[in-house]
Amino acid sequence: MNLNHILTEKRNPQTLNIDELSSLEIVKKINEEDHQVPQAINKVLPVIALLVDEIVSAFKQGGRLIYIGAGTSGRLGVLDASECVPTFGTPAEQVIGIIAGGDKALRQALEGAEDNKKQAIEDLRAINLSNKDILVGIAASGRTPYTLSALVYANSLGAVTGCVVNSPQSPMEQEAKYAIVAESGPEVVTGSTRMKAGTAQKLVLNMLTTASMIQIGKVYSNLMVDVQPTNDKLVQRAKNIIAELTGVSPEEAAESLQTYKTPKAAILALLTSTEGDEVHRLLDKHDGHLKKAIGEAMEQPTKD
Repeated sequence: MNLNHILTEKRNPQTLNIDELSSLEIVKKINEEDHQVPQAINKVLPVIALLVDEIVSAFKQGGRLIYIGAGTSGRLGVLDASECVPTFGTPAEQVIGIIAGGDKALRQALEGAEDNKKQAIEDLRAINLSNKDILVGIAASGRTPYTLSALVYANSLGAVTGCVVNSPQSPMEQEAKYAIVAESGPEVVTGSTRMKAGTAQKLVLNMLTTASMIQIGKVYSNLMVDVQPTNDKLVQRAKNIIAELTGVSPEEAAESLQTYKTPKAAILALLTSTEGDEVHRLLDKHDGHLKKAIGEAMEQPTKD
């Protein structure tokens, strides 16, 4: 296997003597290299935006966003997917992360799993991948057999495919309809793609889900109004959001949250004096878009 042509496998000329440096000099080198990552992503923002539009369209039609990858790339996909539920109140099945080797690979390196092409197809069949879904393959090299096989299979079903890779002219770039090629460059330690490549991937995945969730109404202004109050911190965050947007006291925010269960519903009720089932009816009518629901409620004539 020839890795010499893969950008993330090349030696970094800026760190050839890194094993001779002090701790401070080492971390300075790492920091200097990390500064290149946002610049690399800036160049591919247009294709990221196009893929966001596809994800939004899929969500509106009942489709899902599915990440798939091996090693660090797979772990990052699972991480981003798992954080959508508490942050945006999404159903657990709306954004899914699949890693080669399964859950065990989240904590242990199962490097051989990345070569199993058949397992990728079996993993996608297990979640009933369909042409309504978006599949995004993640791999620094852009050539991981497991992930490439997943893209080929998804394309055969007619699903929209994307990839997040860090080396140009890769097989995954050729296979995916939307190829996000973030050229983060050679790593500080040659081939250690958990570093700059992994950072670039994390930033891109943040954009894909966050922008998509904003577009489908999971964010009001810049507040996560669909946050799930499932622990003490998130309950307090929900109360703070309600109070911030409505101007009520913390006590009133807590009471409204208890009554309506979600920050969105509580905010709608408080801002428009809408009550009871009408609050949820308006939100459902507008697919959860709080601003649209508020707009309609404010246009309705007040009752004497």
